[in-house]
Amino acid sequence: MLLAHYGPEANRAMLGRPPPRAHRPEGGARRARGPPGHVSPTRSPVRGLARTARANIAFVCGRYVVAYDPETLVSGFSVLRVPVFPKRWNVAPQSDVPVIYETRQGERVVELMRWGLVPSWAPDPSLGHKLNNARAEGVFDKPAFKQAVRRRRCLLPASGFYEWQALPGPGANEGKPGKPVKQPWFISAASGEPLAMAGLFEAWRSAPGAPWLLTCCVLTCEANPLMAPIHERMPVLVARADWATWLSRREQDPAAIAPLLAPPPAEGLLAWPVSRAVSRSASEGPELARPLPAPA
Repeated sequence: MLLAHYGPEANRAMLGRPPPRAHRPEGGARRARGPPGHVSPTRSPVRGLARTARANIAFVCGRYVVAYDPETLVSGFSVLRVPVFPKRWNVAPQSDVPVIYETRQGERVVELMRWGLVPSWAPDPSLGHKLNNARAEGVFDKPAFKQAVRRRRCLLPASGFYEWQALPGPGANEGKPGKPVKQPWFISAASGEPLAMAGLFEAWRSAPGAPWLLTCCVLTCEANPLMAPIHERMPVLVARADWATWLSRREQDPAAIAPLLAPPPAEGLLAWPVSRAVSRSASEGPELARPLPAPA
């Protein structure tokens, strides 16, 4: 493992908290509520489902790298069909990304899908902007994911992924902490082979007869010992021995699927800090994943 250390204070995650809810003024009136089961005319049931879905989102793995050729997926993942796609070193949500899945006929193929899951019940594709990732915990129960995790599992091959570490801002040593600094890191396989990130996919269309929109998301889990100093979560990485089980449409038992969502072992992964240029979605090129020079 390769992991730079900034000391215990710098390596501790600095998690933001939402502002406290405003208290009702003394004597203020409570908002009228309807009877049980009542739905306010101004409140959409679909919006309620969207809030439930957002509660299961993990804000992690917002960028990754596709620096391999289509032929790599043919030989490395035994796929029968793969489209042409470009190499990219700063893949962001809402991009079309190569996704491996199993067809109903049992064939392993690759399709380009939009990164940002749009459930079949969504009224429009905008919900996909909020569902690029999903927490593995509770994924079998959440409306946005419970069908896909049983029947539409996939793999997103990645040359590596980026994660941002929150570091103390200027003046922290003098007791005057400023705004935390976000330092990006690049995490990849020591072997140089693509990582197999666990994902879910969905097919959505606006009306019968309209073209299908294929979308996907990345599942995340608690960080392993390598990732813990950088961020509290990471993508679920599926081991080669588990690819067939994960992709199988016939396997729908949560008892067989859930063990594959555990944090991956730290052995075999490398991590190093990279330029903050990767934080800009317009940035592109192999230099984004190169290690920063060691501190003097």
